Amino acid sequence: MKEYNRIMLGAKSIYAEKCLNENFIGADYGIRQDIKEHLFDNWRDFNKKFIPIWMENDPGRSKVAAGLACGMLWTVCKGLNKGDVVLSPDGGGNYYVGEITGGYFYQPGEILPHRRPIKWYNRTISRTDMSLELKNSTGSVGTTCNITKYAAEIEKLIGDTALPTIVSTDETVEDPNVFALEKHLEEFLIKNWKHTLLGKKYDIYEEEGELVGQQYPSDTGNMDILAISKDKKELLIVELKKGRASDVVVGQIQRYMGYVQDELLEKGQTVKGVIIALEDDIRLRRALSVAPNIEFYRYKVRFELYK
Repeated sequence: MKEYNRIMLGAKSIYAEKCLNENFIGADYGIRQDIKEHLFDNWRDFNKKFIPIWMENDPGRSKVAAGLACGMLWTVCKGLNKGDVVLSPDGGGNYYVGEITGGYFYQPGEILPHRRPIKWYNRTISRTDMSLELKNSTGSVGTTCNITKYAAEIEKLIGDTALPTIVSTDETVEDPNVFALEKHLEEFLIKNWKHTLLGKKYDIYEEEGELVGQQYPSDTGNMDILAISKDKKELLIVELKKGRASDVVVGQIQRYMGYVQDELLEKGQTVKGVIIALEDDIRLRRALSVAPNIEFYRYKVRFELYK
């Protein structure tokens, strides 16, 4: 199945034009060796090998940063398949669009040395033509971002006649239209984090001033928010549900917590989970009664007009 990804080509798209002219996409992350023989099918195996190398090259950085860097490097070099579609911002409000045409190759001494060949389409997509949901997704931090759920809209933007549809692939959301609005809740919470109860104790994870705790990847899906307590002793996973949350989300957040416990915790740290939704149900309450390290919060939206 063809997938769609947003790929950043250097900080602030500094290498986008070179990649366009030379027909490649690539990544760096300070790994100065050919990794072709180590591109395992499972990105966790890749991370186990290269996280220590990355941390040795960049001492003082956290496992969270190392996991993100190595995971994104694997995605560019192995996770993307031939035929997948790539959107890359040009730094001026437009996106180059292209199709991956081959496998990984290494260009030592060059910028973005870990590369994939690509055939760029003879057109761009303007950010102003995107839906708000696609804008938010393509604006996510990090080198890579999977935007396959907007495939219909993207194809329409690049010339297909297919009309975008709303499809829920999340079994914890009952209403597909509610699912489409979930991203708005996430963006609102991110922007207003410091004014919430959680913001008093936790900070959304940052590395060198860059927000990396939004849609942080794991081997069972992306966490909505990854935060860390102000004393650095506890990592917090926040899972957002626009509408009613049920017991299925408990298993989902526990999978994320297991990943954090196994892969990201530093010595002396613990992990906690929070579910945020408009309302819960009896199944969720029963499940949480035996999950003391997971809490439930309700949100309230208030909209008023004054004259």
